Amino acid sequence: MPTIIRWYVKSALLYLACAFGMGVWQQAAARSGTLTPVYWHLFLVGWLTQLIFGIALWMLPSYTREQPRRSDPLNWAVYVTLNAGLLLRAVAEPLRPVQADNAFWGWALVVSAVLQWLAALGFVVNTWERVRGPRRKPRGGR
Repeated sequence: MPTIIRWYVKSALLYLACAFGMGVWQQAAARSGTLTPVYWHLFLVGWLTQLIFGIALWMLPSYTREQPRRSDPLNWAVYVTLNAGLLLRAVAEPLRPVQADNAFWGWALVVSAVLQWLAALGFVVNTWERVRGPRRKPRGGR
């Protein structure tokens, strides 16, 4: 299994454990509110999306024999960008209401969303040709 895929899957497992741990802590401490969005982001983006990205890179048809996952540098950029956006969100989300007079945390959430969007866009760009299917040659020599 290629290194990038192992990183995706191991990170997904770590986020799953963190999300469920946060869920248990919220219930045990009777807390909700500001940490609920962090729980859902850790679960859906950290666990589910990251696992999907990793398994898709592994299971989808090869782009070429020389570049089976198309662009490995782009795959690493997607991984880093997705995780940077997720971790920034995990920090900024609970601090924004606590420090409501500080606009920094609101902007940090915007940057977090942009980073995650860029990661999704990079994944789509890098994966599109692998699922598009073979190109058909025109009939009649055209």
